Amino acid sequence: MNHKSIAGSRKGNCWDNAVAESFFHSLKVEAIQYEPIMTHNEMRHAVFEYIEVDYNRTRRHSAIGYQSPLNYEPQKVA
Repeated sequence: MNHKSIAGSRKGNCWDNAVAESFFHSLKVEAIQYEPIMTHNEMRHAVFEYIEVDYNRTRRHSAIGYQSPLNYEPQKVA
C-alpha cells in the first residue's frame, strides 16, 4: 500500500512559502519587469546575472538576520 502526503503546512498557514514568494517577487520587479521582451537565452542570462551578482552578493535577507547570503554562508560553515 502506498502512502503519499502533500508537502506543506496546515490550511491557512502562508509562512511555509514566504521566502520563495519573496524571491520571485524581487526577481520580477527588480530584474525583469521593465526589460524589453527577451529571447530564452537572454532571459536565462538576465536571471543568472540577477541571482549571482545582485541577489546573492549584495541583497540583505530578513530570513538570515539581514545579511547577504555571501556573508551568511561562511558563518554557517565555521
